[in-house]
Amino acid sequence: MAKMKTNKGALKRFKVSKSGRIKRRAANRNHILTKKSPGRKRRLRCATNTVSAVEKNMVLRMLNII
Repeated sequence: MAKMKTNKGALKRFKVSKSGRIKRRAANRNHILTKKSPGRKRRLRCATNTVSAVEKNMVLRMLNII
């Protein structure tokens, strides 16, 4: 039987922390930044976001961890 393949898009976007939480980047930080306020861009830059509990199993399955 063939091995399960990791979703390469998910592998580039998510990292699993030591405590088991899944880190992700904030959305809306890539382009069209001129119309966004400095405070909004600052909040998007600083926050280390985690994947919600509802989506955690889906992301782990894409990463072939479960």
